[in-house]
Amino acid sequence: MTLRPAVDPATYFSSEDIERSRRYHRPLYAAFLGDLVLAFAILGVLSFSSGGDWLFRRVSGQTWWEAGLAFPALVVGVGTVIRLPLSFWRSYLHEKQWGFSTQTVRGWLLDRAKGLMVGVTLTSGILLAFVALARTFPVWWPAITAPAAALLVVVLSFVAPVVLEPIFNRFAPLEDERLANDLRSLADRAGVPVRDVLVADASRRTRKENAYVSGLGATRRVVVFDTLLARDEPRQVGLVVAHELGHRRFRHVVKGTVLAMAGMAGGVLVLWALLRSPTVLGSIGASSAGDPRVAPFLLLVGAALQFVGMPLESGLSRRWESAADRFSLDLSGDLPVFEESFRALATSNLSDLDPPRVLYLMAFSHPTPAERIADGRRWAATASAGPALPTSPRATPGAEPSLPTTG
Repeated sequence: MTLRPAVDPATYFSSEDIERSRRYHRPLYAAFLGDLVLAFAILGVLSFSSGGDWLFRRVSGQTWWEAGLAFPALVVGVGTVIRLPLSFWRSYLHEKQWGFSTQTVRGWLLDRAKGLMVGVTLTSGILLAFVALARTFPVWWPAITAPAAALLVVVLSFVAPVVLEPIFNRFAPLEDERLANDLRSLADRAGVPVRDVLVADASRRTRKENAYVSGLGATRRVVVFDTLLARDEPRQVGLVVAHELGHRRFRHVVKGTVLAMAGMAGGVLVLWALLRSPTVLGSIGASSAGDPRVAPFLLLVGAALQFVGMPLESGLSRRWESAADRFSLDLSGDLPVFEESFRALATSNLSDLDPPRVLYLMAFSHPTPAERIADGRRWAATASAGPALPTSPRATPGAEPSLPTTG
């Protein structure tokens, strides 16, 4: 029997809505599982088998630092190429079939090339630094590497909005002056004035609607997809932005950054414990932690730790999303628009209304649409905000978008 979310989606959505969202998402879950298995298999093979030794020999004649740059790039490149067909089906063919993707094949390949470029640059640079520290400080490298890894999280959180995000999207100030002023006023009332409200040209890739917050300090901003603005529903846009301001008000970006810093430092300690073992080093064909041959093993351990921590991360994210929902209701006091917004966004984005419970607990960063609407009605009852809305499953179908949890 399938374990279901805590709130029955049939309370708020029709059986046709639920079945349609199932048909869209179930193949994606199978593809996600297949891609996950494939990713671990590739890193496992490159870590422990003669296949990894063969690949490393392509760079073994170079200096240690050249090999430290080139070998991670080869590992990332091989994994990307092997997983490319599944990625193409999942993010292009399936999205085209359901009417979401607005990209050409050329545009999709260009995005993959950009992603590969970013992945190779970051992975090679980070792993080269790891190898360099382990070679320079063969005994004390964890004491230096752990805080360095934590600091890297802060740097990336700070620069990502102005360095990495523009690689994939163009951003421009909101041109609608009246809406921009309303949103700035909303931010002031929320007690979290923002430096920028920017519009991302998401319509070049998708018809899905979204918004998010990102950055730290001088780079913090609220970003709204142009697909959301195209709806021309200012109150709904304001509600979505109020949700994002809730993330900012509760300092979720900062808290998430601190947790990521702790996770990175903890990951270094796990690597230290593993790479002290001659058995582990012999199994991966490395002489020490400072041997560039450790690259796929480092990525494998990192992926495994991320997978193990996924339920905790997802559960925390759902709590933060619920807190941001309540903040948007406190700020607007408008339950009807709250429900209308999430229903309309669900119509556009086809959020899963009835995810398998195990997958929900494991990987869902947001509550289900039914849970969010039910939570909104509980807020209304507590706040005496007026009579509850009808609960007919024939009401306007939909659910919320998967708003990023970086804000």
